[in-house]
Amino acid sequence: MPRFSVIVPVFKVQAYLHECLESVLTQSYPDLELIAVDDCSPDACGAIIEEFAARDPRVRPVRLTENQGLGPARNAGMAHATGDYLIFLDSDDTLTPDTLHAIADRLKETGEPDVLVYDYARAHWTGETVRNQAAARLREDGPAPFRLTDRPELMRLLMVAWNKAYRREFVEEEGFVFPAGYYEDTPWTYPILMTAESIATLDRVCVHYRQRRRGGILGTVSPRHFDIFEQYDRVFAYVDHRPELARWRPLLFSRMVDHLIVVFARRDRLPRRSRTAFLRRARAQYRRHHAPGVRVPLRTRLHYTLVRLGLHRTYRALRLTAALLRRTAKLTGRLRRTVRAAALRLHYRVQRCLPVRADRAVFAAHGVRGKGCAPGALEQAFRTHAGHIRTAWITDAEVPDGTRRVRPGTAAYWTALARSKYLVHNAGLDRRLVKRRGQVVVQTRQGTPLKHMGLDLRERPAAAQDIDVDDVDRWDYVLSANRHSTLTWERVYPGAYTTLEYGSPRNDVFQQATSADVTRIREQLGIPEGAVVILYAPTHRDYRRTQRAPLDPHRVGSRLGPGHIILTRAHPRHGGPLAQSGGRVIDVSHHPSVESLCLASDVLVTDFSSIMFDFANLNRPIVIHADDWEAYEAARGTYFDLRSFPPGAVSRGEDELVDIFATGHWRGSRSAQRRAAFRERFCAYDDGRAAERVVRRVVFGDVGVPSVVPLDKRHPVPSPGGAEER
Repeated sequence: MPRFSVIVPVFKVQAYLHECLESVLTQSYPDLELIAVDDCSPDACGAIIEEFAARDPRVRPVRLTENQGLGPARNAGMAHATGDYLIFLDSDDTLTPDTLHAIADRLKETGEPDVLVYDYARAHWTGETVRNQAAARLREDGPAPFRLTDRPELMRLLMVAWNKAYRREFVEEEGFVFPAGYYEDTPWTYPILMTAESIATLDRVCVHYRQRRRGGILGTVSPRHFDIFEQYDRVFAYVDHRPELARWRPLLFSRMVDHLIVVFARRDRLPRRSRTAFLRRARAQYRRHHAPGVRVPLRTRLHYTLVRLGLHRTYRALRLTAALLRRTAKLTGRLRRTVRAAALRLHYRVQRCLPVRADRAVFAAHGVRGKGCAPGALEQAFRTHAGHIRTAWITDAEVPDGTRRVRPGTAAYWTALARSKYLVHNAGLDRRLVKRRGQVVVQTRQGTPLKHMGLDLRERPAAAQDIDVDDVDRWDYVLSANRHSTLTWERVYPGAYTTLEYGSPRNDVFQQATSADVTRIREQLGIPEGAVVILYAPTHRDYRRTQRAPLDPHRVGSRLGPGHIILTRAHPRHGGPLAQSGGRVIDVSHHPSVESLCLASDVLVTDFSSIMFDFANLNRPIVIHADDWEAYEAARGTYFDLRSFPPGAVSRGEDELVDIFATGHWRGSRSAQRRAAFRERFCAYDDGRAAERVVRRVVFGDVGVPSVVPLDKRHPVPSPGGAEER
């Protein structure tokens, strides 16, 4: 008896079926049977299913002699299922990697509930993946399993069959089956949730819900959308036969009316001539199932009234009026933006005619929320060592108290760019900026380069969008953390600027922080005392349209066992968290300071990210983990072979990574030797006074520039667990 029966009804999806079936069969949890039901599909789907069945005994093909629709096809699959749990998957959707492993772990953790509800993301045909907006309702905090009365908000999730795992014995005992027709998930999902004695949630994206360019079956104009009335009749009939479920009638009624409004309002559903008939049926449905105690939100009260009265012409008139108002507002907004842009351009020209102010400096940083990176450290150093200069930070986000903020695109922003003597940035300045005589531009860059940059990307189209050499002519100074960076910047960004090989200002904090600072940061993150904290921070993959983490933090955390906490930090271009917080994993993708996260961690796990060069200044263990060396180097290119000169242990797969931690190799003598050589090459100037050196050189010339403290004389704040000492 397998653990899971994955049921896939198949009809006219030959372009997507391979990907769907592969997503199931390649799961890291192999204890499954895949029941693929060929609903008399006229294309090559049947042959594809047979091909998969011939090469994998876990595939169980079921062929129907005539097309019956999605509901009956699922029923046919259930009739052949032998697994402990049923999982439904539409044949154009996919399971995300390691989904079944995560579901199995959660089922065991919550005592084998009747139903496990998990999350999904919409996978658009453009390549964009957007997580379900109601994901917060799947939180895992609190007791589990539970009944629906404890978490009634689950009734407001998308009512589909494929975002849940169902205990097969529970389904068979209650006699649940899918009806025929459109909206077949409605009389399946509501009764199951109301009847289940035990429910649990899994706060994880387990399904990629494909959004086709031409839409799915429910996005086609057809009179079959009238099936929705019979489906809700089935739901209320189920409740009528079970008096104990009467408490759910008001919520079911509310959900039904909302659903009817969506079907009626969408232009891609009802035939035009049937809209009046649909609203009449909706009016009858409203009166038949209306329940006392229904609370109608103020914003939807008008819609409910129109459905209750069946006012088709009024509804259409209101929609036309609303569309006209939206169009008018859009045109008005466009005109307002045009006038504002012209006014700001004139303002900027006027400001450029006024003198540059020697006592003004403006700072900005790309890839950070609020204030941070090297420009953030320099802004603080300006205030400390050049107090006569008034500083400002360009951002839309919040900044620490005492920092003057300037919002991009405002008149104050253009005034600051036009009249400030010092302009500090870590990426590209505003392309509309006209550098004036007397202005000084300090380009800090974003860490030590491992991957190819600038001119070296000309032959690498997957990453070519990062080429920004046109901005070089405006630079006066470029900061460098080490000789490797100096040689690289001057070659790939050729210009007349001066290189300041003074160290990285953003790393000063590693030499200045105290043990009390580390303790405070860990407490703020909710890290238990004595835990070994792993910071997992992989870089962006230019050659992938959609990003995925090279490992599953939740599975790694469970395999490492108690005493380990994993902080997951997604790259700013990743598009979402690497993993949701829960258990031994804490998502810190939106934490404002990556330096604070480094201070709180005992060990760094990364791949090709420049964070390794910064973290090495703490003299704490680093583990390099990547499963795509060849692909990454081919698409982006690296300046040296990290496998030949790593800052610590190297793993090429998840099992090897777990073994590195289980055996203690991550902080062994060999790893310490590699780290020492790495620090000697890349951390020579990061002694905690890099920002001061830059300020004294840029503002005061060479006067008072402090000398560099040798590596063996530095004492960075120790790891809470003493990891760097073993």
